[in-house]
Amino acid sequence: MAGVEKFSGFLAERLWLQLVLSVLCAGAVIMSISPGDSAAAVLLRVAASSVGGVIVLLGVRRKERRAVGGSTANVLSLDRKLRTGEVPGEPGERQAMRDLVAQRLHRTRHRVVATVFLVLLCVSVAVMTAVTSGLRGAIGITLFLVVFLGWLIGNGRVQDRRLRRMRDALGASGTERQPGPPDER
Repeated sequence: MAGVEKFSGFLAERLWLQLVLSVLCAGAVIMSISPGDSAAAVLLRVAASSVGGVIVLLGVRRKERRAVGGSTANVLSLDRKLRTGEVPGEPGERQAMRDLVAQRLHRTRHRVVATVFLVLLCVSVAVMTAVTSGLRGAIGITLFLVVFLGWLIGNGRVQDRRLRRMRDALGASGTERQPGPPDER
């Protein structure tokens, strides 16, 4: 697992490499489903359609840096601690983690509705592919969509569970609640 963690950290610091690898993987999937197009044409189409995703990813990174009040390295350090379940001990780092977790939970508040919409969209793509394409294309896109949606839903649940566990471990507010009698007002 240490090798996977190192590779993940290496990729997290280099967005350009993530883009190149994702374009190559998506291009390979598309070329296996519809082998008629040239590799250069497929890769160019995939790269052009990835521009929107890159813009969104850069915006999310900028907001997360602003939330934790630091650099990309701070965000990556907190993200690593979040993935391993390590609760920060230093008060400043705890507050940064609290802010990061709150922002990510806020950003994913509509994930169930979005997932249902995405499943419906993928089903319609699979049906339209079956109607307009041959058997090979229909089977290929259906298998890809089933694997993709399975991974997406499973990973979403894991991430949501991690965020909620960390939020509970840190306490909901900026000040930890000390054991004792409740405040009377």
